[in-house]
Amino acid sequence: MATVIDGKAFALRLRDYIRLQVASLKSQRGIAPGLATVLVGTDPASEVYVRNKARQTTEAGMESFQHKLNADTSEAALLELIAKLNADSKVHGILVQLPLPRHIGTERVINAIDPTKDVDGFHVSNVGLLGSGQKAMLPCTPLGCIMMLREQLGSLRGKHAVVVGRSNIVGKPMAQLLLADDCTVTIAHRYTENLPDLCRQADLLVVAVGKAEMIQGDWIKRGATVIDVGINRIERAGEIRLVGDVDFQSTAAVADAITPVPGGVGPMTIACLLFNTLTAFCRIHGLPEPQDAGFALAEGIGVLREFRHAS
Repeated sequence: MATVIDGKAFALRLRDYIRLQVASLKSQRGIAPGLATVLVGTDPASEVYVRNKARQTTEAGMESFQHKLNADTSEAALLELIAKLNADSKVHGILVQLPLPRHIGTERVINAIDPTKDVDGFHVSNVGLLGSGQKAMLPCTPLGCIMMLREQLGSLRGKHAVVVGRSNIVGKPMAQLLLADDCTVTIAHRYTENLPDLCRQADLLVVAVGKAEMIQGDWIKRGATVIDVGINRIERAGEIRLVGDVDFQSTAAVADAITPVPGGVGPMTIACLLFNTLTAFCRIHGLPEPQDAGFALAEGIGVLREFRHAS
């Protein structure tokens, strides 16, 4: 059976590291990183997610600024709030919870955020910096994935990585991170022909399509590492269960390592949001970034050795 990559334990170590760094900053400078979250509407899943973000922010010793707006809030009012947060020296990271109501333009809102405070890594400037191999604020979920891959495998150089899914949030930035780590990268999507055969060529398989258990064990190359980003609610044996985009049981029998759902990629996303907030704080104040060389795109796993040392 495959090694189960424990994202929950990894995220705990990362959050502990962040908490220690924040405590040091507060003792030395008397200020702490601040994260502002903006929620428009009353979507239950978004409310839970934002609440978890706020809780983990304060647990890390950071300042949490929560803004909850009515579903009928105008785009102009939301943009006005973002402008105020951009100018607020206590706020170092800004996160607008998606999806937004239909009457609000998502791209206009995202690109109104100061790129230095764009801790989601969605601003067009950060997307361009990532794509050109420059220092960018990295999207949280792909960042968490690449961190787990580096810890599991060490160098990724020369491996064939297949990314199933081409979203702006996961698939495309994930491919850029893998390219920066010297992988040979293939992106697959709904129009890809012979997808099972393509997946069988992957040393690393990252799946983010939002379709429950689509990837089967006989699609997997023996010894591959599988990162399952999907999270789907299904009914099985009269119970609602969370499953990924990968059939875990059949894949675990073939792969060398696999992330579970839940407990894999999910916990890393919020931990990486806190990491990005700490990074933004350091950049804004001209301080050395967390572990300094950590996550420079071509630098590999040095920062993870520091995590192990800190833990």
